Amino acid sequence: MSETNRSHPKDAPAPAASYAAAGVDIEAGDRAVELMRTWVAKATRPEVVGGLGGFAGLFDVSSLKGYTRPLLATSTDGVGTKVAVAQRMDRHDTIGHDLVGMVVDDLVVCGAEPLFMTDYIATGKVHPERIAAVVKGIAEGCALAGCALVGGETAEHPGLLGPDEYDVAGAGTGVVEADRVLGPERVRAGDVVIAMAASGLHSNGYSLVRHVFFERAGWTLDRQVPEFGRTLGEELLEPTRIYALDCLALARATEVHAFAHVTGGGLAANLARVIPEGLAARLDRGTWTPPPVFTLVGALGGVHQEELERTLNMGVGMVAVVPPHAVDPTLALLAERGVDAWALGDVVPRDDDSLAAALRGEHR
Repeated sequence: MSETNRSHPKDAPAPAASYAAAGVDIEAGDRAVELMRTWVAKATRPEVVGGLGGFAGLFDVSSLKGYTRPLLATSTDGVGTKVAVAQRMDRHDTIGHDLVGMVVDDLVVCGAEPLFMTDYIATGKVHPERIAAVVKGIAEGCALAGCALVGGETAEHPGLLGPDEYDVAGAGTGVVEADRVLGPERVRAGDVVIAMAASGLHSNGYSLVRHVFFERAGWTLDRQVPEFGRTLGEELLEPTRIYALDCLALARATEVHAFAHVTGGGLAANLARVIPEGLAARLDRGTWTPPPVFTLVGALGGVHQEELERTLNMGVGMVAVVPPHAVDPTLALLAERGVDAWALGDVVPRDDDSLAAALRGEHR
């Protein structure tokens, strides 16, 4: 057969280069923005100026004129490898709650009221419905925290992330009156440490958790776990509890000296950040029983108790340090707000051999 009429590939003109050919779909990004518009509109405050679509979010700070000396507080964070669980389950509407919780609950530790947040989503390929689901969760989280979602960015990174991979991050800004700032300067010997229950793992330690459940134990996300009363995947995707409005209500209603948000590093390490030099927090393990997910991680992975406690929250997501006379009002207010809370320990003079925050006794 003659080959004389067949064009050689090198003779064919190369297809025109384009952003779409490189893997970036601008139209999909535009559709994602339209899908998320309704949810973003629900995460607002009266101070927000303008709407979705601008180059920057606008917030009217004239509302701060009532402050004597307003201090702006800022925080940024992500969700970590919990997003890998969401991707494997193809469920993306809870991750936003985690993101908001990680950011705003760092703000309220110093007594700041969260005002607004922005988010950043990086993905290998924009799936509009998926991005909208993530933003829906962020907007719902902002509403739970009383802050506005004033803007965000979705970036498509083909070649850097797989088509079904994404990561999320966010930043928040809050405000606190200068003479109302909470922290170690207010903490005194004799203060009482109040624990607020976590909703689960929150968003820390998932590299360890995933290693234990998936690699060591060989469990699947659809496995029914009697101790959880639901599947493993449902337990792992339980949204982070957002304490912002609860903490602000406490600070307004009674005397609070400090808060500590229990994230990476665990209970002792995070509480130590608000205990001044010369004092120690003495905590009693016997005052609570960690939820089953924590004990299962330890049992299935052969994880030592010390490693568990410095990696996971062990069922305590936030703590308040209050003077003795404020204990009963604090517990009563938290109960009214549906937050399980209890006296966890106290603040004592630090011995030479003690840590800034030490756990005593055994878990029940």
